[in-house]
Amino acid sequence: MTSKENSSENEDQIDLIELLLKRQAELNALLEITRAINSNVPSETLIEMLQMIMMSNLRIKKFRLLLQNIDEFHCVSNFGGELESFEDLQYIAAELAELKIPIPITDHPHPLINAYDFFIPVHHKDEALAFVLVGDFEADEKLVNNKIDYIQTLINVIVVAFENKKLFKERLHRERLQREVELASQVQNMLIPQKLPSNLVVDVEAIYRPHQSIGGDFFDFIQLNDDKFLWCVADVSGKGISAALIMANFQASLRALVSLDMSLTDLIERLNQVVFNNTKGDRFITLFIGVYNKITRTVNYINAGHNASLVIQNNSITPLKKGTTMIGVFDELPFVNEGEITIEAEAIIFNYTDGIIEFDGDEEQSLSEDDLMEFLSNNKDEDLKEIHHLLMEKIEDLRHQSEASDDITILSLKFH
Repeated sequence: MTSKENSSENEDQIDLIELLLKRQAELNALLEITRAINSNVPSETLIEMLQMIMMSNLRIKKFRLLLQNIDEFHCVSNFGGELESFEDLQYIAAELAELKIPIPITDHPHPLINAYDFFIPVHHKDEALAFVLVGDFEADEKLVNNKIDYIQTLINVIVVAFENKKLFKERLHRERLQREVELASQVQNMLIPQKLPSNLVVDVEAIYRPHQSIGGDFFDFIQLNDDKFLWCVADVSGKGISAALIMANFQASLRALVSLDMSLTDLIERLNQVVFNNTKGDRFITLFIGVYNKITRTVNYINAGHNASLVIQNNSITPLKKGTTMIGVFDELPFVNEGEITIEAEAIIFNYTDGIIEFDGDEEQSLSEDDLMEFLSNNKDEDLKEIHHLLMEKIEDLRHQSEASDDITILSLKFH
């Protein structure tokens, strides 16, 4: 064998050794990235490791990694040259992001794109998750494809790690929100009266069905003394946790204020101040509040912008409309008119919130006030629980069993 052949063979062996060493370095780098991901290092650390691999191991001098967020691509890692503007990067994404395989782009007609050597996409099914732009790429022509495959593999691993971190954070947020909702629901259920009176003076029945786990409806029944009791039905604007918190505060204020033995007018004015101060006029509450005196058999009441409670007696139905505007809108109520009505034996007062009569603005699936009064007139001789059952059946049939779009609250009192 000639010295020339020996030299050529030695060079081939050296090239092979160098190639093996490079591949070993690449595998080691990939292993380090994987270990870092398993150790849940911050995303910033993964980016730093990626950039070090690109610069040191692969000898890349210009690099951009863009991740998709909704309909836009954001650059999360870059070095080499001046970073393009956000608009320019969106243009590049629009031109190339649909490509499914790595391609050389030095021949692309647009200078923004041909300033780079390769475009390397990362997809999940048909969705573009990320892409890489590589420029000033030093690689043996025979090894370019291996380098590109390696970069794509590395970016895939990192992008999947980012996606998993994102999904994990979203899951934690959902779980935390669910715990908050469950807690708020438990608190709200504690505030709703669990036991209502049934005695020689009055029978009371209620239905409370929040649209979600927690609602913005509220009712209460408070025995004031041996001769008087107070009840209230209310509805706060909005839904969810914020509405429930406003209602919880409202109930606490109501119970604190009624203990001061003030008039209904003073009570409603004080409640208005509490709600206005707490919400700064951004939320309001409609409510009906009544006080029954068993000695005089009279009900004094105030309707604050709420659905009129209905008195069923003497073969007629009387809406209780006197009162004021909804509370919490103004720092002072513009007017307050207190109503009074005498209650006959076996009379019923039916109190409710608008979830009973409204359904997503669909009149055909909504129960009108006239329909409600006709129903109550036809069923006034039934006991309260049966009236509620029949009414809910009627509403569900009218809505074709569709889920309620609002909280439903009914509070009925039958006086003896």
